Amino acid sequence: MRTKILILFSVITLLAACKKAEVPKPGKVALSFPALNSACTTGVIISATQSTITFSWNTSDHTDNYVLNIKNLLTGVTTTQTTSNNQLAVDLLRDTPYSWFIESTSTSGTTPSDTWKFYNAGLGTLSHPPFPADALKPTYGQNVSATGGSINLSWTGSDPDNDIATYDVYFGTTSTPSISKSNITDMFLNNLAVVSGTTYYWKVITKDAQGNISDSGVFQFKVN
Repeated sequence: MRTKILILFSVITLLAACKKAEVPKPGKVALSFPALNSACTTGVIISATQSTITFSWNTSDHTDNYVLNIKNLLTGVTTTQTTSNNQLAVDLLRDTPYSWFIESTSTSGTTPSDTWKFYNAGLGTLSHPPFPADALKPTYGQNVSATGGSINLSWTGSDPDNDIATYDVYFGTTSTPSISKSNITDMFLNNLAVVSGTTYYWKVITKDAQGNISDSGVFQFKVN
């Protein structure tokens, strides 16, 4: 009996030691600059087409390094750079919209921050195009169940000048969907007829008061 108690005590002690040895995952950082949905005009101009933007964010606990992810919203190309500091200067194209986020990394894992968008202003830019819309529902590649043979679409739109006017929504069963409804002011479109077992494609064209436009790119989902 005494031997069993000693074995049980040893197991409990070992489990407790293992639990104490667990390394916490890195904390989530809060982004600072460039500001959310802003027109960035404070970069250091290095040419007619490029400027240097210094990205900054707060530090996070249990973090060894930070990975800065920057996506060109016109080309869809994402670049990454790693640093142990909480700021990093990067040369970017002017007159171009971007999104960015930070990954806090350590040996115990990775934690992403929120994603922010900004517009790197060009020379004499007075009006900035809207940012490409983001799909809220359905998300890209999602399998969904249709209620009553129809589906609802929703998205988010933003603009550095805060002058979005309307949206055009394209929807269909091919990767080049045709227009479904134009010049709507809501960020949703309801009661679109769908068929079970079919893959659908959709995109949103955002238009602002100055006549500028942006293309969300094509999203897709499948109806169960």
